[in-house]
Amino acid sequence: MRPLFFILFSLSILSFYTCDDGDVITVDFDYDETFQVCGTDGLVFYKTKNDPSESLSIRITELDSIGEILVVDSLTNTYEADFALSATNVFNYRTYSNTTLPTSGLFCSDVPLSSVKIIKDIESTSGNVHIKTVLTEDDNDGIPAELEDINGNGDLTDDDTDGDGIPNYLDEDDDGDNVLTKNESPDPNGDGDLSDALNTDGDDDPNYLDDDDDGDGILTRDEENQSPDQNPGNDISLDGIADYLNPAVATKTQATKYRQHTIYQTYVVTLTVSNFDLQIISLDVFDFGVLDDSDLSTSRKITPPFN
Repeated sequence: MRPLFFILFSLSILSFYTCDDGDVITVDFDYDETFQVCGTDGLVFYKTKNDPSESLSIRITELDSIGEILVVDSLTNTYEADFALSATNVFNYRTYSNTTLPTSGLFCSDVPLSSVKIIKDIESTSGNVHIKTVLTEDDNDGIPAELEDINGNGDLTDDDTDGDGIPNYLDEDDDGDNVLTKNESPDPNGDGDLSDALNTDGDDDPNYLDDDDDGDGILTRDEENQSPDQNPGNDISLDGIADYLNPAVATKTQATKYRQHTIYQTYVVTLTVSNFDLQIISLDVFDFGVLDDSDLSTSRKITPPFN
């Protein structure tokens, strides 16, 4: 069996292929490591390049929309599926007479682009396509997720300092004081060492894990004496210092709810093709790359129940 390896896209890999009509095609596999997707009735995964103008594309008729490959398992945050290449699920290599290919409309267009002329269209109708999606969620609070394992057991899901049901690595406000963690200077110099985190009252807990930052006996979230808007940072009664950081101000205004939290999501979709018969690529497994789509970076919002 031939060794299993992947194309390194930063290298220019030349392949020579003789067509049935006797023509010899020189293929320069200097493609980007990313690919695009389009379609609503069957998806087309594709990548293009210029000089020379070429494309690689894979159509999967079993998929109706990109949303289907973003539905991940709730436990593993992963989607994986295999699809067989066939007469309808085709892996294509095409060359074009155009000097520069259009940035859109080359695939999935209702009406073929009249300005695009295909010279060669080589296809594989046998083989396997493997699609994998991995969802990563984070709170973007300035603390790497691995440093939010407070109990040190390797499980990020059971660290919930404020008991609001959101683990710290997804919680924008780890201590539930309605001051965002990123605004409580958990890592002032950004070196990944949290030992210098801001600690206004000098107790055992830095501000981002302390629900009474100034140690005056009034919970930070209850020190909204000017504007009760789930943001103690804009309540200043004395000396130009926010009340929740000023032990000289100990006036309580009972909080009634937590602020809304944002959890940031990033989907990474990869695609590989194996056991195909596209003669211009003499590999056992072809790494098609990583999907480039702005919709893969999104977020979800949640307001924890107040306690």
